[in-house]
Amino acid sequence: MTLELRPAGECRFDAICLGEVMLRLDPGDGRIRTARQFAVWEGGGEYNVIRGLRKVFGLRTAVVTALVDNEVGRLVEDCMLAGGVDVSQVRWVESDGVGRSVRNGLNFTERGFGVRGAVGVSDRGHTAIAQVKPGDIDWPEIFGRQGARWFHTGGIYAGLSEASAEVVVEAVEAAHRYGTVVSYDLNYRPSLWRSIGGQAQAQAVNRVLARSIDVMIGNEEDFSTGLGFDIAGTDPNLTRLPVEAFAALIDRAAAEYPNFSVIATTLRGVKSATVNDWSAIAWSPESGLVEATPRPGLEIFDRVGGGDSFASGLVFGLLTGQTLERAVNIGAAHGALAMTTPGDTSMATMAEVMKLAGGGSARVDR
Repeated sequence: MTLELRPAGECRFDAICLGEVMLRLDPGDGRIRTARQFAVWEGGGEYNVIRGLRKVFGLRTAVVTALVDNEVGRLVEDCMLAGGVDVSQVRWVESDGVGRSVRNGLNFTERGFGVRGAVGVSDRGHTAIAQVKPGDIDWPEIFGRQGARWFHTGGIYAGLSEASAEVVVEAVEAAHRYGTVVSYDLNYRPSLWRSIGGQAQAQAVNRVLARSIDVMIGNEEDFSTGLGFDIAGTDPNLTRLPVEAFAALIDRAAAEYPNFSVIATTLRGVKSATVNDWSAIAWSPESGLVEATPRPGLEIFDRVGGGDSFASGLVFGLLTGQTLERAVNIGAAHGALAMTTPGDTSMATMAEVMKLAGGGSARVDR
């Protein structure tokens, strides 16, 4: 493939991300509305990718984010430290005491079961990272003097505020100046963009960013709604688009954005909250379209973070020189395993991922 990676020896980090890290409050087997206690995890669309690269695949990673310096912020930091992610690039913002001007993000999430879908309730207004502006982060220090081989960000952070979108543009441009490969997960969320221009603004931002992205990740809704690619001629009652429809979409994206070295997406058919068909596809100019091993009827414990873990495995494969087919299989296997445990982030081991990616089963290991 045409990805040109900086030598590991000249970089402090294999991969870094830019995004919001929230505290997830999980009611376990129950519901948010009736909960009396919650388990807590850290999580965020961009952060989950980097965390998997460190905790599961053993790479050197860091997160660029901002947190309020209070007990909740320090709890998020403690969770990140447990995941092994370098937190030296976290911006700490002074607390005003009650959260009138700046806050840490909270994400209440219940898992769903059977016919009851998963539910997420975010409380992330006026967060510290949403208020970061262009010029606040020293990108020449991060990408230049310290060095990073890979940079990952996405549409969730870009949609936090008008300033966030500008910071993403600034970061992506800086990454390319220093030869860092950039991946972007479209991750279109209507609720995030609603107050800052809605779908039209999301498409405008993503179209600008897309011209500087090396590895573009997103599902059919992301490409159609978040990037403006209409998908015609498909049955609206399908739980997921057929591979042929995705192939046509990828052909269009590759033609419009010839800078894309890799395009990748998960394929998910939702039968119930706890049973999904699961696979993934990826494309590069050299390899063409490749598909991961399909896993029909995959049983799911907690689906949140499955797509992020797919991205994590895919990036690991590309960073370590695997073929695109091998990389997409590592990503699909990691995403599948991540959805068998609670929380946004993966609890899998590298050995488990590689076993499943290579065709292993759920047979007991003794």
